[in-house]
Amino acid sequence: MTVSPPSTGTTRTTRTTGPSAGFTASTSGSPASPNGAAGPRSGTATPSSAPPSGSSAPRAGTAAPSDRPDTVDLYRKHIGSGRAVMGRVMGGMAEIRSEGVWIHTDDGRRFLDFGGFGVFIMGHRHPAVVEAVHRQIDTHPLASRVLLEPVAARAAQALAAHTPPGLDYVHFVNSGAEATEAALKLARAHGLTSVITTRSGFHGKTLGALSVTANATYQTPFQPLLPDVTQVAYDDPADLEQALAAQRDRACVIVEPVQGEGGVRIPNPGYLGRVRELCRAYGALLVVDEIQTGMGRLGTWWGVDAEGVRPDVLLVGKGLSGGVVPVAAMVATAEAYAPFSRDPYLHTSTFGASPIACAAALATVRAMEEEDTVARAAALGPRILAAVRDVCAPYRGGLVREVRGRGLLIGVEFAEEQAVGELMLELISRGVLVNNSLNSTRVLRLTPPAVVEDSALDLFLTTLGAALRSTADRMTG
Repeated sequence: MTVSPPSTGTTRTTRTTGPSAGFTASTSGSPASPNGAAGPRSGTATPSSAPPSGSSAPRAGTAAPSDRPDTVDLYRKHIGSGRAVMGRVMGGMAEIRSEGVWIHTDDGRRFLDFGGFGVFIMGHRHPAVVEAVHRQIDTHPLASRVLLEPVAARAAQALAAHTPPGLDYVHFVNSGAEATEAALKLARAHGLTSVITTRSGFHGKTLGALSVTANATYQTPFQPLLPDVTQVAYDDPADLEQALAAQRDRACVIVEPVQGEGGVRIPNPGYLGRVRELCRAYGALLVVDEIQTGMGRLGTWWGVDAEGVRPDVLLVGKGLSGGVVPVAAMVATAEAYAPFSRDPYLHTSTFGASPIACAAALATVRAMEEEDTVARAAALGPRILAAVRDVCAPYRGGLVREVRGRGLLIGVEFAEEQAVGELMLELISRGVLVNNSLNSTRVLRLTPPAVVEDSALDLFLTTLGAALRSTADRMTG
């Protein structure tokens, strides 16, 4: 695969601390462009970012036409000034339509989505999921919660058919953070009041979930959080055993098969198996957070499948939505789920297990079965990883420190955190969306969909190569 010539970069000043490291922000005057000045960056057009023929749609960083609503200003007035600033930095566009691997903006551009924080394993608006949701809206979108509701039952059955053996009980919620909260409460229902989490682990930002999201940036403003939470090193069974020994028979352990927000940190083979053994030996409940890594993202239905590990509780989210309706779940063994099974009012949510969300989940699982999505992710992931490594090879030992990944979860680690923001803005200006990593500011994260075709993949790799060259030129003066 070839790489097109790079565009001419310009020097800019960037902020290099915090979760959005590398971004320039301006709250007054013209919208900030990716190079820190008002107006478009030259030489960055790609086929994916070109507006329709005859259109005068602006490039990233230019002011919105007067006939479009000023979404940035509405954000500033009603949602938050910080988010408005970030919107201006990204170019001020508003996303208004999507399908497959593409997102369309209100200025007539389209963007190749290799981000989405792991949600779009099936792409945007998968037709089978959209059809199922439309059908549910036309019949019964929300339930009374007094009578039984069959769509939730069928969705639970479909999901449990693919979870590790014995994880048969499904508690549907609306988000990954809610799934974490449900797991923490389930542990409390068993009398397990001590929680062990891993450094750089990410499990959500609601109060309980935040307590086990080991990042002081997000935790400090909300202290005190849940008591009796211990952080241990990831991929370090000895550290975990020491913590378990101090909290025998009263601990809940929460861990990710691969740390996504932690910078795509992949543990050594055998780590999860050893965690399972230690939890069993010390009477701890094992919660495996597969909110990002599950649903085929790692090339298997679940990250635990690689080692044949069966947790007591499995957290599911992101991909379960089919890219259409938010839905997540906590799945547990009969023994672990017993307190919630006995008392259906112990932990409830008005919108949890809504028919519309469960219709999306059910259609997603069925579509993944029919299209063999997991096998496609398993085949596509190594191809993309190898290709990204090839594109990054000229910068290894300098700008790029490492490229790593499993399945369709790939991280590019840079020597300086500034490079992440610089490259993200460069890619946006060329029509490609990617993500940073909230708990690892030096890592750019790629979560491409399993439905990406070769032409779109070639476009991504070509654009990445050009963006890397421009970023490297700018950062080396």
